[in-house]
Amino acid sequence: MAAALVFRDGRILITQRCADSHLGGLWEFPGGKREAGETFEQCLVRELREELGVEAKIGGLFEEITHVYPDQAVHLNFFVCELSKGEPRPLGCAAAKWVGKPELGDYDFPAADARLLDRLRAYSFP
Repeated sequence: MAAALVFRDGRILITQRCADSHLGGLWEFPGGKREAGETFEQCLVRELREELGVEAKIGGLFEEITHVYPDQAVHLNFFVCELSKGEPRPLGCAAAKWVGKPELGDYDFPAADARLLDRLRAYSFP
């Protein structure tokens, strides 16, 4: 899976999972599953378009995490991304918000994001 870390004015973009999805209602970083033949970068371009209606430039890999849930294991690749066209709107998710680093603790994220959230708390948001 690939996820985008999109920063703007000292804030980061987070999205809320739809209630009827796996881990529904939790907040996450936008992205999703790779389709056959896609690179992680191509996956993110597609997912950001489908989920939020935006175009983005995909930058470097920020973090790579494997997490085992009771029912499945996930391998996540988090890339720093820059929006190049459009304003995020929730098309394939329940909500989208820009939040500052101090606010990250106010949102419930999947357990798989714990290590990334720790790293982001020590990171200077651009």
